[in-house]
Amino acid sequence: MCGIAGFIDFKKRSDKETLLKMSDTVRHRGPDDSGYEMLTSPFANIGFGFRRLSIIDLSPAGHQPMHFEEAGLTVIFNGEIYNYRELKKELEGFGYSFHSGSDTEVILKSYAKWGAACVEKFIGMFAIAIFDKNNDRVVFFRDRAGVKPFFWYWKDDLILFGSELKIFSKHPEFRKDINYNALSLYFQRGYISAPYSIFENTRKLLPGHFLQIDLKTKDVDEKKYWDVVDCYNQPKLNISYEDAKSETEKLLLSAFQYRMIADVPVGVFLSGGYDSTAVTALLQKHSSKKIKTFTIGFEDPKFNEAEHAAQVARHLGTEHYEHICTYKDALDIVPEWADIYDEPFGDISGIPTTLVSKIAREQVTVALSADGGDEIFAGYPKYFNAMARIGQIEKLPHFLQHLLAKVIPASADHDISIQNKRSKFKDYLCAGSEVKKFDIISQAMTFFETQQLFNNEIQYLNTPFDEGNSLNNANDMLSKFQATEYKTYMVDDILQKVDRATMHVSLEGREPFLDHRIIEFASRLPTNFKYRNGIGKFILKDIVHEYVPRTIMERPKMGFGVPLESWLRKELKGLLLDVVNEDTLKQQNIFDTAQVLKIRDSYLQGKITEFQRLSYLFLFQLWFRSWN
Repeated sequence: MCGIAGFIDFKKRSDKETLLKMSDTVRHRGPDDSGYEMLTSPFANIGFGFRRLSIIDLSPAGHQPMHFEEAGLTVIFNGEIYNYRELKKELEGFGYSFHSGSDTEVILKSYAKWGAACVEKFIGMFAIAIFDKNNDRVVFFRDRAGVKPFFWYWKDDLILFGSELKIFSKHPEFRKDINYNALSLYFQRGYISAPYSIFENTRKLLPGHFLQIDLKTKDVDEKKYWDVVDCYNQPKLNISYEDAKSETEKLLLSAFQYRMIADVPVGVFLSGGYDSTAVTALLQKHSSKKIKTFTIGFEDPKFNEAEHAAQVARHLGTEHYEHICTYKDALDIVPEWADIYDEPFGDISGIPTTLVSKIAREQVTVALSADGGDEIFAGYPKYFNAMARIGQIEKLPHFLQHLLAKVIPASADHDISIQNKRSKFKDYLCAGSEVKKFDIISQAMTFFETQQLFNNEIQYLNTPFDEGNSLNNANDMLSKFQATEYKTYMVDDILQKVDRATMHVSLEGREPFLDHRIIEFASRLPTNFKYRNGIGKFILKDIVHEYVPRTIMERPKMGFGVPLESWLRKELKGLLLDVVNEDTLKQQNIFDTAQVLKIRDSYLQGKITEFQRLSYLFLFQLWFRSWN
């Protein structure tokens, strides 16, 4: 795992000193080695910067930027190509020779052989930048699921790119102008959906896409090479449940074992839930050594899964590490929040994720996480709750729904410390797909409410939630929810959380459930293999029960969180009042000050029922104080 940074400056203002500053901003992503090179082009100054966390081929032969002089290629790369050994053998059959044992060199030779189509051969997580000197081109790639982040900025003949937004702040030409439309997305959902970013002229490369920059013409062309929607739109499999279960387990084992490939110690985050237990159980079953597992707990039983994780670890025989965190441990992360998540980010479970990453880093350099299981195998209760609510409302004739949407008035003077149920219901009735209905049900604030929150005029931005009709009629409502969240909540919340938390402590986080072969198969399974008799993740749970008894596994689902709601009334009240106060709000001139103070004061008086509104404001203000 590494951090990459760079620029393409058509006005040739950028120099190596700037490149060094940009790259070293993410030293935490790669403390083991660094590389900074200005690349030769008649059309632009090109800088490739790199920070290395050595995982595969720890020798200097794995240094980046890496060159393939014969083909005029240079690469920097963040991530892992897990099937690099197989690709290496294939390329050797075509006459290519290798000078290292790294997957980076395999990327170079693969691009030389197959061009941009090489990305379709990769099994892995990656953000890749390649300078193709012979064709006057720079190409950026992002992995299918979006495990690895990739930001890019394009203004005034200057392209900046990198693994984290903080990189750009070190370039003197970068302008930190807030994109208020994107900020509205944050207040709706707690994250900013790709391709948007908190800053103007700054974007996230979409998962499953690559970006080509023609250095002669300055043309920028973003192309899709993979989309989970295409997987779901394939014909469903005609397969027995037992055959599906057997094939699912084979795919899981292959994906899990691929992610154990490393030249450094590897461990697993174990919460004791079905997803992390599946990873641990299959790996331990097929390993001659004890797998290292890590969990954290809290003294408050509402947030403590440590006992359950320890019980699973004992049954499977892992080498288990447990750390019970005090609330001081968790509170100490809050001042670091804006540095870890350098874009407004509302998922407070990033705190325990950072803590467990710190504990794991004392023993290993790589840790496997179990994210994606809920999206792939239908595990979130919110899916089933939304299906029930939509089913109830759909009992109303459609003509009556349309009539209600027309006659329900907007509330121009609504107090947004309280949910505007009328506005939410109106949005629901106007929604054009089941997916959009699900989005509206799940939102912390409606778009209409964010318009009331901001002083500036806000424009609506389309996201995959507005593309629900791209999923064909072979997909039922649950499948549509799963496919859309694979492209939204999973990538822009869950994966961002894990990437920043692990990289903050120089730990490589790997996501074994996000091997694309798993979703390509699972998306075609009949829904009742995944959701049956009110039970989500049915087939995955059935597999886990082959390794761990039901009596250990079956318990209510727990979130991975911390009690921020009580902290902001007690331990963090001073910080809340410091960052959410009248003088600061008026100076910012972003929000309607009166509305924000209503939200804050309603919370402090114990009246507010929509705590996410307050927490998103608080976390945004922490970010704003650090980055503006």
